[in-house]
Amino acid sequence: MDQGLVLLDNIINNTKGKTISGAKGFELYDTFGFPKDLTALILREKGLDFEEEGFSIEMEKQKSRSRNAANIDTSDWVILLNDDTEEFIGYDYLETNIKISRYRKVTTKKDGEMYQMVFNLTPFYAEGGGQFGDKGYLEATNGDVIYILDTKKENNLILHYSKNLPEDPLQIFKAVVDKKNRFSTECNHSATHLLHQALRKVLGDHVEQKGSAVYAKGLRFDFSHFSKLRENEIMEVETFVNARIGEKLPLKEHRNIPIEEAQKEGALMSFGEKYGDTVRTVKFGTSMELCGGTHVKNTGDIWYFKIISESAIAAGIRRIEAITNEGVKDYFIAQNKELHKIKLSLKNPSNVLQTIDNLQNENTKLKKEVENLLKEKAGSLKDDLLKKVESINGINFISTQVKLDGGTIKTLAFDLANKIDNLFFIAGSHVNDKAILTVYISKNLVEERSLNAGNIVRELGKYIQGGGGGQPFFATAGGKNPGGIKEALGKAKDYLK
Repeated sequence: MDQGLVLLDNIINNTKGKTISGAKGFELYDTFGFPKDLTALILREKGLDFEEEGFSIEMEKQKSRSRNAANIDTSDWVILLNDDTEEFIGYDYLETNIKISRYRKVTTKKDGEMYQMVFNLTPFYAEGGGQFGDKGYLEATNGDVIYILDTKKENNLILHYSKNLPEDPLQIFKAVVDKKNRFSTECNHSATHLLHQALRKVLGDHVEQKGSAVYAKGLRFDFSHFSKLRENEIMEVETFVNARIGEKLPLKEHRNIPIEEAQKEGALMSFGEKYGDTVRTVKFGTSMELCGGTHVKNTGDIWYFKIISESAIAAGIRRIEAITNEGVKDYFIAQNKELHKIKLSLKNPSNVLQTIDNLQNENTKLKKEVENLLKEKAGSLKDDLLKKVESINGINFISTQVKLDGGTIKTLAFDLANKIDNLFFIAGSHVNDKAILTVYISKNLVEERSLNAGNIVRELGKYIQGGGGGQPFFATAGGKNPGGIKEALGKAKDYLK
């Protein structure tokens, strides 16, 4: 929402005319999930229109792109070996000799031509239960290598994806899983189990897993909870998981036990998963879940667990993203480099936190001094402006260009209003390469003369290449052309004539 509002402000400030294109509105929706109705509401409040038809056109284009990306042209299977049983041995082995039992070519607009291969047995884990599929390679007897880019499951077949086929698919191949990729994925998968346990311990038993994604570079865990996690709760969760890692708990698994028995033992079930009559249980200490994924042999292998973000994804559903092992090491190295830069910037103090606190205190003190100086300046300016009131058709008109921020100008406007009846006040200011226009109109003029500060400042905002709005008696505009302030102030009199 914050990012979307910033982008919307930029769109408004850079738009000429009163209509925002539907394409811009769709960009907000597509990139940030910014609701179309909210965009339209904000624009209406600023006197702008929203091109609904353009939004619908862009939405249809997006749907068309998604449909095209999902279109798959699949050829018939080429059967090399009649073997209906494809055994998965990846819990125990990361390489083995295999035969290709069948293959076919598939074509998508997204990935182009690829091949799906089925083996008589495989060490490659197929994507499932939130865990991404294994990568690796096949090595032929002549040394040629076929890279396995992904592994998925379809109709109980484990499909191995590659960009090309071996010259002789009938020979025996050595299938090798990418050990580093698998190990990193296992660290993250085992960490999700510990995370689930930690969330139920810290937040309560109402926490249920609502989805997950486990891959080599990190993990994502969705769960039911009614509010944003506080900083101390996040710390408690991290501490709990890292304590279980420090205990070096061994993996205890049962690969084929009746599901009723597993449930009696207290095994947690993953949201959205379908289970058969017999299941596999994965246990680390007191954490026990039904799971078909691959895991580390000992929680100590995970090394460390670090939460990167916590956010809402739906009503009552939160999401945690986290990293482990190599991901954490890279994170700590990056943080250390950042700290080194900070220390260099602060000229290598012995106590960085104390130095930052001192700077913040000094900054707060200086801000107060600047505020007081601006108030004094505004007070002096007010006295000067009271002497320069121009009467136009019974309206007391004041126009000025000042070097003040928006807040100080607002205070000045209301101070003048307390001194002058029938006031029409407009001020222009140039602050940090940005132009600001402020309009104040006495409330009786709003009612009796049908003057509206919001409409006026919006029209004058064109001269500073910006826009704005506000209430009928007080409104502001911002723009990127300070050179247009003088012309905008001059045009203000036209509203009184």
